[in-house]
Amino acid sequence: MLDFEHINLAQRVMMLIPMLLSLTVHEWAHAWSAYRLGDDTAAMQGRLTLNPVAHIDPIGSFVLPLLLVPFGWAKPVPVNPARFRRGVNMSTGMIITAAAGPAANVVLAVLSAVAFGCVAHFAPDLLLKPLGVGTLLKWLVGMNVTLALFNMIPVPPLDGSRVVDGLIPYSWRPQWEAIVRVSPLLFIAVWYFGGSIIAGPSNYVQGLLDRMIVAMI
Repeated sequence: MLDFEHINLAQRVMMLIPMLLSLTVHEWAHAWSAYRLGDDTAAMQGRLTLNPVAHIDPIGSFVLPLLLVPFGWAKPVPVNPARFRRGVNMSTGMIITAAAGPAANVVLAVLSAVAFGCVAHFAPDLLLKPLGVGTLLKWLVGMNVTLALFNMIPVPPLDGSRVVDGLIPYSWRPQWEAIVRVSPLLFIAVWYFGGSIIAGPSNYVQGLLDRMIVAMI
């Protein structure tokens, strides 16, 4: 494990690699799912790509990793439910496109854990380097689990709020709209306390992935 209290600048810069990959996959998944549902808005704006340049945000994609914040953000992908193809319910489409980003992070976390297990089994010497492939894969696992869980917190503008917006019963709509009106304040609270909110679930999920890695070795 890295000692994050004494991590140097070179190591912080290295953290940009897994962060940019995680954020890019997240935003690409939003764009891809919208495109599959008939909305080509993101594709027309060049967002249906795995090129990080199309998605990066200076603060969320660069500054936060350099400050060792284990999550960040990229430029949000535009989704226009009015452009979904006929037969696709707008609410359902928005739920799918919103959930696609966190789901992609979960998939990337699992794939990174599998890759770590394969390296540990077939080429364990590669894991001895303090900032080698093993460290990058562990960062990918942790960052993607964190991004997935944080983004599913049901507070606008996080993805979880769009999922709730599509699922909430009509009779609960007034209460939900009241929450949305104060969402800027709620988001500030989530920003400060989000780590504590998702710490338990994050540790649980990463524990499951750790057991999967051990089983592969």
